[in-house]
Amino acid sequence: MGVLEDKANARLFYKYLSKVYDRINPFIWNAEMRDEALEWFGLEAGDRVLDVGCGTGFATEGLLRYTDDVHGLDQSRHQMEKAFEKFGTTDRVRFYRGDAERLPFADDAFDAVWSSGSIEYWPNPVDALAEFRRVVEPGGRVLVVGPDYPNNRLFQELADAIMLFYDESEAQRMFEEAGFVDIEHHIQQAYPGSPRAITTIARAPEK
Repeated sequence: MGVLEDKANARLFYKYLSKVYDRINPFIWNAEMRDEALEWFGLEAGDRVLDVGCGTGFATEGLLRYTDDVHGLDQSRHQMEKAFEKFGTTDRVRFYRGDAERLPFADDAFDAVWSSGSIEYWPNPVDALAEFRRVVEPGGRVLVVGPDYPNNRLFQELADAIMLFYDESEAQRMFEEAGFVDIEHHIQQAYPGSPRAITTIARAPEK
């Protein structure tokens, strides 16, 4: 387990990163990548969507182009304070402080669940994905963006020491173990040589 897969370490990390997050993030996960993923996600107007690990609200802004019923959850108070600065306390987005592995929502509460840049910090990713399946309605869509496992051995050792990195086969295993079907994976990259993201889209089975 990487050092940032410890929840207390991750919260401390984002206490400081939140100050510059919106300036750093585009070098790894930019608006073009987000918008491409949103097209794959296939949201419809009126969908009730949960954004897990919403951070400062970068993905939330994109989700709001498709639906007005967006709910954001994050464990970092400092990241959420930045999101509040963007969206205020209006009814456009409802924010919750919480844990991806113990979502504070009823079964089948959402039409879709989105999570970008969060899975790498989860100590038990399959448990969190199972929670996604619990709170999304039968047949509902889930999209998760995480860091693709590097090819270079030195970078692999560094990645393993920091947080969760995973490849397509590992993503497939995690989503299948969590009970999802119709699983597909896409590799995204901001520019040549930058870290790659693996974007997985899956569907909760019909009951």
